[in-house]
Amino acid sequence: MPTLRVSENIVPVSEFKAQAAEWLRRLGENSSPVVITQNGKAAAVLLSPTAYDELAEGHRFTKAVQQGLDDVGAGRVTAHSQVVSEMNRRFARPDDE
Repeated sequence: MPTLRVSENIVPVSEFKAQAAEWLRRLGENSSPVVITQNGKAAAVLLSPTAYDELAEGHRFTKAVQQGLDDVGAGRVTAHSQVVSEMNRRFARPDDE
């Protein structure tokens, strides 16, 4: 996701409403997030679909890694040799026996 440009990508909600099509065009061109302010404070962040997908995928990946680390910490693991033995047993071809 491109870096936020403070001088170009922060817009008050009133200006965003008045020029929504222009802001969406800009977003499509450079994919930089747009911060929409209300009463001088950040109220929302607008992302391109591609930037949102990247962010969501990164979040899913991070959650999966954390789950794996939690499993290791809790002892919910299986030794590699045991997995190999089980796979060999399950997927042995008749001519391998």
